[in-house]
Parts: sequence; structure tokens; C-alpha cells
Amino acid sequence: MTKSDEVKFYKNLSVEFTTSVYLSHEAVNVVAARLSRVEPSLRKEVVEYMCDTDSHLWIVRWLGEVSTWKHPITTVLVHILFLMLVCFPELILPTVFLYMFVIGMWNWRFRPRCPPHMNIRLSYAERVTPDELDEEFDTFPTSKSPDILRWRYDRLRSVAGRIQSVVGDLATQGERIQALVNWRDPRATAMFMVFCFVAAIALYVTPFQLPILLTGFYLMRHPMLRSKVPPAPVNFFRRLPSLTDSML
Repeated sequence: MTKSDEVKFYKNLSVEFTTSVYLSHEAVNVVAARLSRVEPSLRKEVVEYMCDTDSHLWIVRWLGEVSTWKHPITTVLVHILFLMLVCFPELILPTVFLYMFVIGMWNWRFRPRCPPHMNIRLSYAERVTPDELDEEFDTFPTSKSPDILRWRYDRLRSVAGRIQSVVGDLATQGERIQALVNWRDPRATAMFMVFCFVAAIALYVTPFQLPILLTGFYLMRHPMLRSKVPPAPVNFFRRLPSLTDSML
């Protein structure tokens, strides 16, 4: 794969990802706007939680499947492994290397029987549109009309706008964390300080493994023990003020 093919592949992947994320968020916004006008009204946070609006976070998808007991056998094995690693932290590194060894031996049955060949699906070469090819092989300076350049610029601006929205969401979360200690919301800061003081005393008198075990088992609890509404800590965090509230 050449450098231009890699650039094209990542460009197509980013465009498809941002488009899917944008459409899912727009659908959630439409549903939230409709349900906010009914009686009794439903807040946007509840709609986002019910619609699983963060399903595009594929990085933590496996952990989500474990915590929701999608595969009970896997979840039970994770419980056992988690308990063993917390109680015996010196086994963390040996377990990681043993896990990699087991995966390699498991994939030995599916090893390629012949040398690997060219696979166009890896670079999405079959899904490239004529306009993208025309943009890739365009001359410099360009030989296209201003209308085509304006359309390409609008497409690039939409992608940049989606990226800016994601970065803005990350900045908002950081501002909410900062709001916990800078007294922008006096009641929320007082509650957080009381929680930190009690947690400091509790963690001092309890063994280190106990809060980790309780946290892990709570996150991996069975769906029958879960509620359909957002957890109280998540709801508390989402209601914290951010700097966007101070913008004119």
C-alpha cells in the first residue's frame, strides 16, 4: 500500500465515522426535542442514555459487553480473573504474557496456508467515488471550476466541524471536572468536598483491594440489578456548569 492509498483509506474512514456519529446524534436530538414537549417531559440526558448515543466508542465495546452480561461465560471468567489479579497483583504481568501465548496457540489453527495476497478491501479501494479520485489526481494549481472547489471545501469544513464538536465535548467534560473544586456551583462543590473527605477516611481504614473489588463487581453487575435511568453520579456530573454557560 502506497502512502497515497493510506491517506485515502484514513480519509474515507474518518468521513464515514464522523458521518455516522453525526447522524446518530442528530437522531437523538430529534427524539429528545419531541419528548421534551410531551407531558410529562423527558430530559435530553435520559434520551441519550436510552438510545445508547455513545455506542460509537468501539474501544470500550468489549468491556461494555462484559459488564452487561452479553456473554455470561465470558463475564464469569472476567470476574474470576479480576478477583485473582486484585488479590495477587504480582500475577498481572505473568497473566498478560500467558494470555498472549494462549491467543497465539488458539490462532495457530487459522494460520494462512499460503503467502498473503493483495486485499483491496483493506484500503476501501472499491468504495472510492469518482470525485475523490478526481480530487486526488488534480493538478496544482487546480484546473477545476470554482463550484467544484466550493463543494470540496464545504465537505472538508463539515468534517472539521464534526472534529471540533468532539474536541468541544472533551473540553466540556474537563471544565465540569474543574467546576467541582472552583466553587462555580457552591452546592455541588460542597457535596464533592464532603464526599472526598469521607472517601479519604474510608480508603485509609480499609484494605486497598476491597474498594477495587467492590468497584469492579459493581460495574460488572447483572442487568437485573441495573436501572434504566442514568446513574446518580452521571446525572450529577452532567449538570455541572461549564464555560459554555458563560458565553454570550
